[in-house]
Amino acid sequence: MRAARAIVDRALEAILVVLFAALVADVAWQVATRFVLRRPSPYTEELARFLLVWLGLLGASYGFGRRLHLAIELWEARPAWRRWSRRAATATTFVFALLVLGAGGGRLVALQAELGQRSAAIGIPIGWVYAALPIAGALLAFYAAADWVCPPAPAAAAPATSIAARLDS
Repeated sequence: MRAARAIVDRALEAILVVLFAALVADVAWQVATRFVLRRPSPYTEELARFLLVWLGLLGASYGFGRRLHLAIELWEARPAWRRWSRRAATATTFVFALLVLGAGGGRLVALQAELGQRSAAIGIPIGWVYAALPIAGALLAFYAAADWVCPPAPAAAAPATSIAARLDS
């Protein structure tokens, strides 16, 4: 499972870098055409919005997988509750990823494919934009399952210091 996780991490990192670079290039082109050329590009705003959706959803999956997400440490204050709270959070994330993002997002993509709706400026099928939902759901479910099967070592999973201690220093 750790090897599969490393492969998914590397692939997702590469995809996120490409999406971010495309977003930066798109916004830079938007600014250049608007303020330098005085002829705003008709597609850049829509493309930036679509790239941001993909970047946000895939980035959230990556952040969850790397344990970079926000965590409420209230339940983890007592060592006896730490394992239970992490298991509950992992299970909740897994169910949310499968039902809401996976199944709900999949139905939304299928509906858009059936309706044939296209974006106004670029003209791509809107289903391609919404495809980020089930893909992010699958990635979140994968990371949650990986955490369930191979939980991280307690020292790696637990923060070195609390947020309050970090702010005081």
